[in-house]
Amino acid sequence: MRKDSFTVSCLSAGGFHELAYLDFGPEHAACPVICVHGLTRNRHDFDTLAARLADTGRRVICPDVVGRGASGNLADPRGYGYPQYLADMAVLIGRLNCPQVDWVGTSMGGVIGMMLAAQAGMPIRRMVINDIGPFIPAAALERIVETLGADPRFPDLSAAQAYYRKAHATFGALSDAQWRTLTETSVRPDPAGGYRLGYDPGIAAAFKPGEMKDADLWSLWDKISCPTLVLRGADSDLLLAETAEDMTRRGPRAEVVTVPDCGHVPALLDKSQTDPILAWLARD
Repeated sequence: MRKDSFTVSCLSAGGFHELAYLDFGPEHAACPVICVHGLTRNRHDFDTLAARLADTGRRVICPDVVGRGASGNLADPRGYGYPQYLADMAVLIGRLNCPQVDWVGTSMGGVIGMMLAAQAGMPIRRMVINDIGPFIPAAALERIVETLGADPRFPDLSAAQAYYRKAHATFGALSDAQWRTLTETSVRPDPAGGYRLGYDPGIAAAFKPGEMKDADLWSLWDKISCPTLVLRGADSDLLLAETAEDMTRRGPRAEVVTVPDCGHVPALLDKSQTDPILAWLARD
């Protein structure tokens, strides 16, 4: 299986930055699958799913959103937000030079997908949204952003793993090996020794803890027409059961799969979670 790493230059108000992405599978396969991660996560969250899709002959593109992973940071952290993320994804789609793409988005990546899919002339053929929807309660947003600007240091990978086990406990019952891999792909070496979180703490500039409000994106959802699959963690506080139910009746009238024994978000590491995505993307 081919797995290569590339970058593409994108523009912000403060100048150019590099957007890094992994490219799996046949280089010239039609209709690539673009997989975009959550707020503080990175492209490696899709390693398992991408490998399975590539084995079926699909090309899979997994970017690090600006400020995360191997991508560059913005010179002005006030630029972190959906306008920049949408512009960067438009550049990435243009780089692929394909008339259509499929989209898999986890949390923030799902919101980016919704925003793109609501645009006139959008290139998304089929879309999978992982545990996010057009209504997000303020309390859940507060939980996520309350530690977003923190910049902890870890003396070793064991300490980092303990942090991630607590921070991402809602991912579900991952094995020790899965937690280890998640940790190794989520941290950056600290020049002073040890490790740091694998994202720019400046991404917190777009949020004001203590002032979060319910996010209402139903006007976007109602403009989406591409076939859409929604995965929902059974215990999720971001995608409520009633919101998921409404998503089946409005907009693209999505199909919903509830993933047991996890909250926000299903980690997409087990066949029980990746099988529905493979089957959905394989439909005509």
